[in-house]
Amino acid sequence: MIKSFIQAARLRTLPLSVSGIIVGSFLAAADGFFDYQIFILAILTTICFQVLSNYANDYGDGVKGTDNINRVGPMRALQSGAISQAQMKSAIIITGMISFLLALLLIYMAFGIKYLSFSLLFLLLGIAAIGAALKYTMGKHAYGYSGFGDMFVFIFFGLVSVCGSYVLFAKQLNVAVFLPAISIGLLSTGVLNLNNMRDLESDKSAYKMTLAVKIGAEFAKYYHYILLIFAFITAFLFVFLKYKSPWQFLFVIAFIPIFNHLLTVFNTKDLKLLDPELKKLALATFLFALLFGIGYICVS
Repeated sequence: MIKSFIQAARLRTLPLSVSGIIVGSFLAAADGFFDYQIFILAILTTICFQVLSNYANDYGDGVKGTDNINRVGPMRALQSGAISQAQMKSAIIITGMISFLLALLLIYMAFGIKYLSFSLLFLLLGIAAIGAALKYTMGKHAYGYSGFGDMFVFIFFGLVSVCGSYVLFAKQLNVAVFLPAISIGLLSTGVLNLNNMRDLESDKSAYKMTLAVKIGAEFAKYYHYILLIFAFITAFLFVFLKYKSPWQFLFVIAFIPIFNHLLTVFNTKDLKLLDPELKKLALATFLFALLFGIGYICVS
């Protein structure tokens, strides 16, 4: 049973989920703001949010019948029968409570009562993050079934994750941080779009109207190219504005596999064959986060 819940947590998604925290934390450290306790709590909170989202996604798609024999990729917990609906509900509730408590502790450690306005803002963001994790596929009005998943991933994995983590340390926001936040958001959205392209036919038959389903396979590919190319442009623009040393271009290394991935997507006719690319793009995004942060902190 424990093994089934670990599998349902989809550990391979965790590096992508913390990429924004890594970038925001590195940028804050380079600007002279860092606290290892806040960093650890931010990572743990983000991981819990991601596991909550994965459990909720497993439950929502399982109940709706979207996870079926036509779906490509690993079999989900509810789909296989390894975990019952009641057990997954309990896991969602417990994970949600842990996520909320960790978020409260993180907010207290970062802001206390001295920065009350930030405390209230981040409390609302924490509640919104939990709501977004649950409503992606759960319920009658799940936004993942209406094509809004991309927008939520861009906002929470990119803007909120990078800018939010920077503010946790600095208690202020450097407007330039929005550029790498956009990069992480676009790359994360690219991972979701890749997932949706892979599942396009099965999602369509299950009436899961993702953006890829709505715009079709050809335009989903064009959309994918735009996401990843603009991720490079915004990262490059940040370095151009903040340039001090060639070390800041270290992140370009991560875009070698990303651009190779784009060629693979371009040459792939059967979208179901894109499944192996999911892990590659997610890990490349994580590598980008590390290299981007290291390149910036090396010149601080």
